[in-house]
Amino acid sequence: MSFLDEARRTGWDDYRELVNPIVAQRTELTGEPARVVHTDQGRLVDVAGARFEDFHGTQSFGHRHPAIANAVRAFLETDAPNWYPGRMNPYAGLLARRLCERTGYSNVFFAGSGTEGVEATLKLARAATRRPRILSLERAYHGCTFGSCGLMSPGPFREPFGPHLPGLAALPFEDIDALARALGERDVAAVVVEPIQLEGGVRLLPSPYVEALCELTERHGTLLVADEIQTGLGRTGRFLRSEAWPRRPDAVVIGKHLGGGLLPLSAMLTRRALFERAYGRDYESAEAHNVTFGGSALVCVAGLATLELITDDLVASIGTRGAAFRAALERALGENPLCEEIRGEGFIAGIQLTPTHHPWLSFEHFGLEALADRPSIGPLLCKRLYGRGFFCFVCGHDWSVLRVLPRFDVEAATLDAFVVAAREELAWIQSLE
Repeated sequence: MSFLDEARRTGWDDYRELVNPIVAQRTELTGEPARVVHTDQGRLVDVAGARFEDFHGTQSFGHRHPAIANAVRAFLETDAPNWYPGRMNPYAGLLARRLCERTGYSNVFFAGSGTEGVEATLKLARAATRRPRILSLERAYHGCTFGSCGLMSPGPFREPFGPHLPGLAALPFEDIDALARALGERDVAAVVVEPIQLEGGVRLLPSPYVEALCELTERHGTLLVADEIQTGLGRTGRFLRSEAWPRRPDAVVIGKHLGGGLLPLSAMLTRRALFERAYGRDYESAEAHNVTFGGSALVCVAGLATLELITDDLVASIGTRGAAFRAALERALGENPLCEEIRGEGFIAGIQLTPTHHPWLSFEHFGLEALADRPSIGPLLCKRLYGRGFFCFVCGHDWSVLRVLPRFDVEAATLDAFVVAAREELAWIQSLE
């Protein structure tokens, strides 16, 4: 038996025992489509043959898009090295050029995950400015390594790992006065923000705050960093959401589907002059921050194939189709008292739900007293939608908001079916009130 066959036979039980038992327990409790065995036209197929449309957002062209898979397969059939000991990787060079041509930046640093990209911006900011403080916004989500974790919203993703790196703090969301006071001390190296806080509840950064952010950071010599791991690469109907800001951020982090959903790849985009200010003193400082396999040939091939799919026409259509999708959700759910608001941009939709207070629908009723302070409405709707073939998630910091991120090439019929399913399943939950 090959290890591929063995993984399908015993790997789920091995995961439960040896990797993360709590995650395995959660999938059974919620009914998530966990035992997936293959893909079909971008969708997931489980052991029972049920198909699921994945709305998580990491697979922006569906699971195992043939163009990306074929590019990876073609590279593996060559005898080219994947890792270049001297770091001079031509595939990384070409991908960097493609990204700079699309965005106007002039330097790219590659890593494997979004949180590694955020870490790169934190070190860039301190090295370039020689200032100690780095600020984020309340309810932010920037990753789970030590630096980015310190920028996280208070809670289980942050508190168990303190004390955090000194100099990291969060500002109140959209509070311009607090921002001005903090930057006025002239010791802030960078402000790191998400154009739309996905895990914070699909909260769009308001235009007046963005204008103040751009003006104040420039005035005080503070770097402006846009974490576009979830909003970049066409997701909002723009290649980068921050390209609409009054000034281009000093650094942008992209990731998620940059590797086509097949391989882990992220990137920090910045200006060459800024990068050289931080790392251009001598040969040793040039490698003061690196990731061994960041930007390896194989992942860059996946990134190049992905960029070829993200055409200007596609990005424009995401803006148009996304607006129509959210409008359809508003019409379908607007009369249900459990739905407060539909918000988002492009192919990002946030369904704000009203927490239910029925004792039978509480986490305590299900024997989960530790979650008594969390709203159950979001997970309940997710569970109902799993049964309709849709893999949905709540926001990490706000379980009353369902986040829906369709793949870029999703069929109109699939979106229509989701709207119907969301209306019917939320109506079913409301009928229990």
